[in-house]
Amino acid sequence: MNAYLNSSAAAIFVSLLIKLAVISLLAGFIARFGRFRQLIFIEQRSPSEKLEFAVFLGIPFTLGVLARLLAGYPNLGKPIGPFPTTDLSLEVTVLAGLLGGTIASLVVGMMVALPAVLIGHELLAAPMAVLYAVVAGTARWVCPDKEAIWQFSGFIDLSLYRSIKQRFQHPAVDWQVLFSFLCVMLEVARMTFGGWVGHGKYLYYMDSPHLWVRGLIVFATLIAVGLPVRIWNNTRIERKLAEQEKALMQARVDALISQINPHFLFNTLNTVSSLIRFDPDTARTVLLKLSNILRRRLKSQLHFVPLKQELEFINDYLDIEVVRFGRDKLQIRKQIEPDVLDVMIPSMILQPLLENAIRHGIGPKIEGGTITLRIARSKGQVLIEVLDDGVGIPEQRRPGILESGIGISNVHERLKVLFGQDSSMRIESQAGKGTTIRIEIPELVTAGQSVGVETAQVLP
Repeated sequence: MNAYLNSSAAAIFVSLLIKLAVISLLAGFIARFGRFRQLIFIEQRSPSEKLEFAVFLGIPFTLGVLARLLAGYPNLGKPIGPFPTTDLSLEVTVLAGLLGGTIASLVVGMMVALPAVLIGHELLAAPMAVLYAVVAGTARWVCPDKEAIWQFSGFIDLSLYRSIKQRFQHPAVDWQVLFSFLCVMLEVARMTFGGWVGHGKYLYYMDSPHLWVRGLIVFATLIAVGLPVRIWNNTRIERKLAEQEKALMQARVDALISQINPHFLFNTLNTVSSLIRFDPDTARTVLLKLSNILRRRLKSQLHFVPLKQELEFINDYLDIEVVRFGRDKLQIRKQIEPDVLDVMIPSMILQPLLENAIRHGIGPKIEGGTITLRIARSKGQVLIEVLDDGVGIPEQRRPGILESGIGISNVHERLKVLFGQDSSMRIESQAGKGTTIRIEIPELVTAGQSVGVETAQVLP
């Protein structure tokens, strides 16, 4: 027979420990699937999502029932093993009901009951699975706060006195106690029905003539239902923290970009105001370039753009600066490898570097100078260099240069937010000879795919 009627208390105790270990391992294994992590994050699931959820739970636990049958079914010529602890049909059906609802629970219950009926001729397995599914699914349906289900644990609150006192002061249903009661009653019902009909012949269950051992069996079932809930709830919490971190990162990037735009706009309008009195045509050209820049920024809200799109923006910006300084004073050189044009880079990251080189490097130099922009790929990295032959940075300012000013500090902060330790930014300068800014960032997906902070894999 399938029941442990003649097993020693020690053997049952060891079996219960193995049972808890098995369900913990299976719960951890299932939680490794990304799709399952998405499903447990959804409370209101579509029919297809309920079916997916049921399949994730049903397949490994059905294999557990098969393992128990193949290891211990007498008709196969094998003795009944002392520890058939891989059969967790009650526990997984209750789990599916509490976390997925009645339909998902019925699917899981039928999956785990099918081999028991067909191979083991345990005819009560299917109707008992229906009972587990209806009871657990109904408990989920009547629970108004689904988050209370995720707080379920087999260990009832040790501060029971305070819990009872609180319920008397503010009458309400204690869902943790109710869920625990349901698990206990379902295990007792399985033991009772199995004993009435053939003493385990038509239903697998664990039993003992000792009352205290029966109590251990019931308690182990309660713990076995609570353990996966706690494991998967930790996965939910990690996902929530990741979502919050992503939202915080996007908020920080938005704040940094909004800081750049007014800064750039203010400087450009100053240029227009200085030109409009003595050279209206040039001022008009600058305004047209500025309108192109603003129009492009309004059309795209993505934080990552293809390099060629960013260069279009940079060309308009540099045209404005060349007009302001004069072609004889400001020379622009570009050394950009053709195969790097489709690489994604953070938007508005080149303009502050070029602006800094023009304003602080070439601007104070009476005879003007040259700015060189180099971009290349190397070993999965994108290398960006902005060089100028301007006045350079005074030695006393170099130690804290990455944190000074709006443009440079902004770019440095954005790189830390977006890439962490996977990026670097270095500034080398010699007084009277010029400055070089070098940036290395990870090579992201190519253009043609929609990439933003929410989709690009840029976190360290």
